[in-house]
Amino acid sequence: MARRKLVAGNWKMHGLAADLGEVTAVSMAAETAAADVALCLPATLVERAARAAPGFAIGGQDVHQSDKGAHTGCVSAAMLRDAGARLTIVGHSERREAQRESDADVKAKAEAALAAGLEVILCVGESDTVREAGRAVETVSAQLDSSLPASIGEPSAFSVAYEPIWAIGTGKVPSTADIGEMHAALRGRLTAAYGAAGDRVRILYGGSVKASNAAEIFGVPDVDGALVGGASLRADDFLPIVEAAAAR
Repeated sequence: MARRKLVAGNWKMHGLAADLGEVTAVSMAAETAAADVALCLPATLVERAARAAPGFAIGGQDVHQSDKGAHTGCVSAAMLRDAGARLTIVGHSERREAQRESDADVKAKAEAALAAGLEVILCVGESDTVREAGRAVETVSAQLDSSLPASIGEPSAFSVAYEPIWAIGTGKVPSTADIGEMHAALRGRLTAAYGAAGDRVRILYGGSVKASNAAEIFGVPDVDGALVGGASLRADDFLPIVEAAAAR
């Protein structure tokens, strides 16, 4: 089935008030784009960005699984909503690895975010060691199975992002055949988990996506958009990726 493309930027630990002009530039272009567009910003910028670009999809980069409590330095789903966020990323490999987040943690975060009314982008991906061992598909499929929330509600509010860890910020990109194989496997896991609704969940690709390779990546079956890192920091770099998605 045809799924509207989603292109989401992940600014990671980048961005100050002086960079809000990039957000407004993207938001203005997104008004007429034939694809959904979002920017997931540092928590310090979420409220200011939501005010600077009303109606545009601003997101967080992580969320705690608890509603409130003694969790110093953490942000709840309700807090993100209150700041103006519409969505959040969960399970990014940089959190799974550096912060030791388990699949169970990611599942709990996804469920908390959905329950609070946030849209969710749930990330999965394999290391170069796993890829070289020929176990990428089975490893990422198992990771997805263990990270999926019990229910997702409206499928358009939930996306999966396949980000091979070895491709993030390195300039390396899997072959289109490898991307297609992984996305087909993930589609199978989503339909196994959610039935017909699983076919409506968007599966994004992430990992060194840029203007020069976006059109080719978006042409792969079951690639329903992209989660973009470094190229999302500047509108001039990000918007050509949005245009490539809209053309598909």
